[in-house]
Amino acid sequence: MRQLNYRPAPRTLRLWRPSSHQPRFTHGQIFTSYLCSFVGIAVLAYLTAYTGYPLIAAPFGATAVLVFAVPESPLAQPRNVIGGCVIGGLVCVACVSLFGTAPWVMALAVATAIKLMQLTHTLHPPGGAVALVGVMSNASWDFVFTPVLTGAVLLVACTVAFSHWMPDRPYPKHWL
Repeated sequence: MRQLNYRPAPRTLRLWRPSSHQPRFTHGQIFTSYLCSFVGIAVLAYLTAYTGYPLIAAPFGATAVLVFAVPESPLAQPRNVIGGCVIGGLVCVACVSLFGTAPWVMALAVATAIKLMQLTHTLHPPGGAVALVGVMSNASWDFVFTPVLTGAVLLVACTVAFSHWMPDRPYPKHWL
């Protein structure tokens, strides 16, 4: 009897297989995440264009992934979103004020933001991105309020508003 030559799938194909380490989403959850993230980011973008105040920043793209795709995550809760972003903003402005915008200051700002978020139990990965973007853009103290604080609060408000229409995805799990 002739044996078949079994070859495992190439590694590139294996990367697309579902993993037990990844959350599984229904088609409804995928559509909801898509729609809510579109509206949430659009609100920030249109308010920025309409008011002339910068209410959107690159880290809010990552925040949108957390609050709209995995709202049950501890990293997506309001305390973490708002607190983590504000800590990142405060750290970057302090670092820029004290040390300028040298490459080592970027690393210092991110590391310090992570440490402070861990100590205050407000870990939010985009908060590290806020610290990095702030140093890269030579942020002033205004950066903490617009876009960081205002944008984070608006994204949380959008998520809370959307959760009222979706009883299967309550948000927040806890406020503090």
